[in-house]
Amino acid sequence: MSAPVVECVPNFSEGADARRVEAIVAAMAGAGALLLDWSMDADHNRSVVTMAGSPAAVVEAAVRGAGKAVELIDLTRQHGVHPRIGAADVIPFVPVSQIKLEQCALLARQAGLEIWRRFGVPIFFYEAAAARPDRANLEDVRRGQFEGLREAVSKDPSRRPDLGGPDLHPTAGACAVGARKFLVAYNLYLDTSDVSIVRAIAREIRAASGGLRGVKAMGVLVHGRAQLSMNITDFESTPVSQVHRRVASLAARHHAAIAAGEIVGLIPEAACERDSEWMRQLSEFDPQLKILERRLGAPLPWPGGG
Repeated sequence: MSAPVVECVPNFSEGADARRVEAIVAAMAGAGALLLDWSMDADHNRSVVTMAGSPAAVVEAAVRGAGKAVELIDLTRQHGVHPRIGAADVIPFVPVSQIKLEQCALLARQAGLEIWRRFGVPIFFYEAAAARPDRANLEDVRRGQFEGLREAVSKDPSRRPDLGGPDLHPTAGACAVGARKFLVAYNLYLDTSDVSIVRAIAREIRAASGGLRGVKAMGVLVHGRAQLSMNITDFESTPVSQVHRRVASLAARHHAAIAAGEIVGLIPEAACERDSEWMRQLSEFDPQLKILERRLGAPLPWPGGG
């Protein structure tokens, strides 16, 4: 039987300073995990790293990355379009092979404890690792973002971290650590600059508003284009093609159309729908680079030669 493989996709609240992002990624080298993908987005002021490997290696790499983010990112001096509560904002563990979601939840608990012990950053556990039912949903954990949560924890005991605190780290905030299934981070650009259209579409399709199951969405303006930024957390129940069709239909009501799409990070083979309209519209999509299973066989070198 092959050894267990777990994926981890840390999101950091820095997307404008390439040197800082590279230093954070480089800090994860040496733990034994494989680097599969990393990207930065200045508009959302966010970077996303995808790595995989043995449970112990991935946990240690994630903790090291969180520590470097604490050192380099000061939330009191930065802002971004994307909601965030911490320098190392979210750290999800995802089962790939020979490991179950419940075991990934235990890895999340382990990583959270180490982050608190080493760096003094309080932890919220979410999704499958949630310690409380009201924290299963990441949006509920991040309500108010860093600034709002910083005030809330001092006044409302129900908002305090699961581990550490009660106050947030003064510059690095808190970290949400969780376990989940694969998700598809999918952005669509419309042929308009009217951000109110994508915000209206986001309200229609997001699961929290009674829309499509497993879809999280928000509308933003990126380089003068209206962007619908989505996380599809259950692509088996709600295939990406279904999301694309729904967005196209809603956009048409506003006399707009989908101009392009992009995948952030990696996508599992099972989520790909060959010859589909949504895949034809993807910009710069190289299957060898963007499909998880292929990248596992050809990982990237760690920055700094690690």
